[in-house]
Amino acid sequence: MDFKDQIKHLAERVGRLKDNIQTEEATKTALILPFLQVLGYDIFDPTEVVPEFISDIGTKKGEKVDYAIMRPATNGTPEPCLLIECKHWKQALTLHDNQLLRYFHVTKARFGILTNGVVYRFYTDLDEANKMDSRPFLEIDMLDLRENLVEELKKFHKSYFDVDQILTTASELKYTGLLKALVQQDFATPSDTLTRYYAQQVYEGKLTAKVVENFANLLRKSISQIVAEQMADRLKTAFSQESIEVEPAVEAAAFAPSVEEKKGPVIVTTQEELEGFYTVRAILRPVIDAERVVHRDAQSYFAILLDDNNRRPICRLHFNGQKKYVTLFDETKTEIRHELLSLNGLFDHTEQLQKTVLAYAGLAN
Repeated sequence: MDFKDQIKHLAERVGRLKDNIQTEEATKTALILPFLQVLGYDIFDPTEVVPEFISDIGTKKGEKVDYAIMRPATNGTPEPCLLIECKHWKQALTLHDNQLLRYFHVTKARFGILTNGVVYRFYTDLDEANKMDSRPFLEIDMLDLRENLVEELKKFHKSYFDVDQILTTASELKYTGLLKALVQQDFATPSDTLTRYYAQQVYEGKLTAKVVENFANLLRKSISQIVAEQMADRLKTAFSQESIEVEPAVEAAAFAPSVEEKKGPVIVTTQEELEGFYTVRAILRPVIDAERVVHRDAQSYFAILLDDNNRRPICRLHFNGQKKYVTLFDETKTEIRHELLSLNGLFDHTEQLQKTVLAYAGLAN
C-alpha cells in the first residue's frame, strides 16, 4: 500500500472513530499516533518520536510539547526537526499562548504542527527567522483530503523529509492558500471593495449603499454562473470524448448475439441528466463541498440530494418527457416545478438551490 492509499485509509478511520473519542489522550492514541506512523515514524522508538518533549525556556522550567519528531544531526545525535502540539478533536486550533510558539525559537526544529487529529496545520518561519509564523503554510483536513495537498504532506514522510525542499514550496503554499480562501469568500459573499470595483465599470449612476447591495447579489450570481458554465463546458467535452471511445463497442454490440430481454422496469441514466447533475453541483460549489452533492435516478425523475439523504432533496430533474422540468424545494420542502427550455435554465435558480442546501447544512442566515 503506497502513501496515498495509507493516508486515505487513515482518513476513513478518522471519520469512523472521531465521534467516539471523548478525551485529548484518546485523540492522540486513536488519530494522531497513527498519522505519525503513516508518515513512516516508529512511535515506539524514543530516538524518533519523543512524547512530552521538554526544553526549558528562560525561567519557565519543565514545559512540554506533546511530541517531537527527532532526526540525527551531523554528529549523529538526535535533535528535533518537527514539534507537534495536540488538542481534542472537537477543540478549535489556536496558537494563542501555545507551547508551540515558545518552543519553536529555542529548538532547532524548523517546523511545527498544531492538530486535533482531524485538521493538521503546518508552520514554519517564513516571515521572520526563528519566529514561528502566525499562519500555517499547509493545512490538511482528514475529512476533506485534496490530492495536491497529499503530495505536499508526503514530503514530511521519514523517507523523503528534506528541510530545504519543503521550504522551497512553503511560501507558495502559504500565500496561494490564503488567496484561495479570500477568493472563495468573495465568490460566496462579494466584499464591498470588489463589488464597487465591478459596479463602477458598468453602472453610470451614483453608487449608493442600496445600489452596492444590489450589485453584490448580481455579482454573486454572475460568479456562480461563470463557474457553472465552465464546469458544464468541461463536462460536455468529457462526454463527447467518452462517446467517441465507446462508439466501437456499441457498433460491435449491434452484431452480437441477442440475449434474453430484462424483465421489469429499467432505469436508464441519460447523459443529459448527468450534465444537469454536474451543473447543479457546480452551482452549489461556492457554498458547500461538491462531494456532498449526489444523485439517485428513479423511474419518473432524477433526484439530486445532499449527503445521499432522501430527507435532504435539493432538486429533481424531469428530463424523460417532451418538456423538461426542475422541481425545487422551499423551506417547508414544498415542491415547486419550473419548466426548463435548456440546461442553462438551471442557472436561473442558483439562489434557491444554494438557499436549500444552506438550510440543510445549518448555514443559512
